Amino acid sequence: MLQSLKSIFSNSDTTEEERNEDIDILSGLMIEAAYTDGIISQDEINKISSSLINIFKEDPHLVEKSLSRALENKDNSLSLYFYTSKLNKSFSDEKKVLLIEVLWEVILSDNKVHDFETNLIRRLAGLLYISDVECGNAKKRASKKINL
Repeated sequence: MLQSLKSIFSNSDTTEEERNEDIDILSGLMIEAAYTDGIISQDEINKISSSLINIFKEDPHLVEKSLSRALENKDNSLSLYFYTSKLNKSFSDEKKVLLIEVLWEVILSDNKVHDFETNLIRRLAGLLYISDVECGNAKKRASKKINL
C-alpha cells in the first residue's frame, strides 16, 4: 500500500519548473486554508511543512522557500479557481482527495474549526470534483490522525 501511495506522488515526467509550481500551488492553498480564520499558528505551519515533505514528497529546501513566499503573500491571496484549475490538470483523483485530507489536518491542527474554514474546504472539494461523501471521509481520517 505504501508503494502505491509513493507511485501516486512520484511522477518522473514532470519538469523541475512544474514541480516548483506544484509546490507553490500546494503551499499557497494550504496557507490559504490555515489563514481562513485570520490566524496562522506555528502548529499549522509545521503541519503544512511536514505534509509537503512527507506526504507529497517535496524537497525540504524548496518547501521552506515556497512556504516563505506563501506566507509573505497571504494577504494577496489568489482565487480558489486559480489553485483548483491547476490542480485539476495535474493531480489524480486520489491525490486530490489526499490533498483535502491534508487540508483538514492543517485546519484541525490548532484544535479549532472556524465556519469559514469548513466553507473553504467545501468550496474546494466542489471545485476539485470531490463528492461530499469523500470530503467527509477525508475529514474523519484527518480527525483520527490529529487525535492520535
